[in-house]
Amino acid sequence: MNRPFSNLPPPRLPPLSEVQKTMNLMPGQWHFGQGAMLRTLLGSCVAITLWHPAKKWGGMCHFLLPSRSNRGGAALDGRYGDEAIEMLVQSIKRTGTKPGDYLAHLYGGADTMPDGMNVKFNVGQRNIEQGWALIDQHGFQLQDVDVGDNVPRTVSLDLPSGKVEVKRGKANK
Repeated sequence: MNRPFSNLPPPRLPPLSEVQKTMNLMPGQWHFGQGAMLRTLLGSCVAITLWHPAKKWGGMCHFLLPSRSNRGGAALDGRYGDEAIEMLVQSIKRTGTKPGDYLAHLYGGADTMPDGMNVKFNVGQRNIEQGWALIDQHGFQLQDVDVGDNVPRTVSLDLPSGKVEVKRGKANK
C-alpha cells in the first residue's frame, strides 16, 4: 500500500548495538545519545549538531524543510527543522541537561538548483534561516557554521569526543 509522503512516521534510527559504531543519517532522520559516530550528506538540507562537553551526550538532525504549514495532530516529523529540533530538545530534557549547555554547529543549505533553471525555491536559504532561529530560540552555544554556497557537504560528529568534521564537495554549477 502506498502512503502519502506526509503521512509517513518520522524516521528515527534504531538504538546503537555494540557492533554498530557509525550511523548514517538520511534526510528526515535524527539521533541523540552517546558513543556513536554520526554522519550525513547535505545539499539544500541543513544539519544541526549538538554536544554536551561534560556529559558527552549529543546528537544531529538532518532536515529537508524549515517547517510545515499545518501539523494538526500529527506526530513530530524530523523532515521539518522546527520539529527535528523539538525532538532533540525532548531528548536533552530526559537527560536532565539544558539546551544552553550544548555546543551547536550549523551546516548545509546549499543552492542546488542550476543557474539555467528559471525557478528558484530558495529551500537552502530558508533552511539556513530556520537553523539560525532554532539555535537562538533554544539557547544553544553556536560554535561553527558552514552554510550556503552551491556545494554539498558531508558532516560527521564523533559523540565520544565532540569533534565535528565537514568535507565540502564539488560545486554543482
